[in-house]
Amino acid sequence: MRDVHVQRDVYVSVAGTDLVRLEDGRFVVLEDNLRVPSGVSYMLTNREITKRVFPELFERYKVAPVAHYGQTLLSTLRSIAPPARDNGTIVVLTPGVGNSAYFEHAFLARQMGVALVEGRDLLVQRQTSSTCGLPPDCKRVDVIYRRVDDDFIDPLAFRSDSFLGVAGLLNAYRAGNVSMANAIGTGVADDKAVYAYVPAIIKYYLAEDPILQNVDTFLCSRAIDRQHVLDNLDTLVVKAVGESGGYGMLIGPHSTARERETFRARIQSDPRNYIAQPTLAFSRSPCFVDDAVEPRHVDLRPYILCGRDQVSIIPGGLTRVALKRGSLVVNSSQGGGSKDTWVLED
Repeated sequence: MRDVHVQRDVYVSVAGTDLVRLEDGRFVVLEDNLRVPSGVSYMLTNREITKRVFPELFERYKVAPVAHYGQTLLSTLRSIAPPARDNGTIVVLTPGVGNSAYFEHAFLARQMGVALVEGRDLLVQRQTSSTCGLPPDCKRVDVIYRRVDDDFIDPLAFRSDSFLGVAGLLNAYRAGNVSMANAIGTGVADDKAVYAYVPAIIKYYLAEDPILQNVDTFLCSRAIDRQHVLDNLDTLVVKAVGESGGYGMLIGPHSTARERETFRARIQSDPRNYIAQPTLAFSRSPCFVDDAVEPRHVDLRPYILCGRDQVSIIPGGLTRVALKRGSLVVNSSQGGGSKDTWVLED
């Protein structure tokens, strides 16, 4: 990506930042999701369900709508199209039906009224990306909303064994003939070790202090931090820097001695791959579980869209719920659920 000019200088068109509320009432940033943020389809589907189940509540309270997300996303994607292609063709690129988020890929394509494609549906001709049936049915593609990770996006540039991407796509991207959201390389910001430096990055580049603070983070690549982590594995949460979905984690207070020894060995063999944070007592919400109302831990993932001229913050978000009693892991891949989130209008 060196010397690659990203259209309109918009690297992140869709952001989903995870927030938690602590015991003292403060909200803090738990992690950033800038590569391929997911879950927005659950936000939209949850809203549709609650409107059907509790229509009288929506009449009584002024709940800000979220149904416009699809059209706002479409407008955002159009705004980053190559010059003179503002009304060009937009597609959603999915790994296929085997992907755990395929429902969302199809849902968003339907919401925007654009084609849902796989890598095999696209080809690159003279550094121009096209969607094809059979020639001359090819149609030029101007913006790709990709739900495929960088490593798999182009087998000529990245993983040669990938069947999910499009051969030559990076060259078309580098030439400025097609835009992608989010830009290739934005996943560097999802690295949990980079996360620790975000407040300093904000201070350095913007000469401002962040309004929302990070969670205290110990970098195992630092000798002093690493020793602290190794001495306190039973009280800390240890995370692999490149994992997501609740994988690659050790939750110290809920771990066994064997699990802690396994992570000790992993940290010692590859310290750059791990960070650790205090075990947070973040907020809980009432949940109806097994015919009873019980508290469960929750976090909030609001969605922010950034286009050529404006930033749109969706008045809602995905509240993720740790449905297992006492669990701190809210990820759906780990048995978590979700709730509709209301923002009330003035």
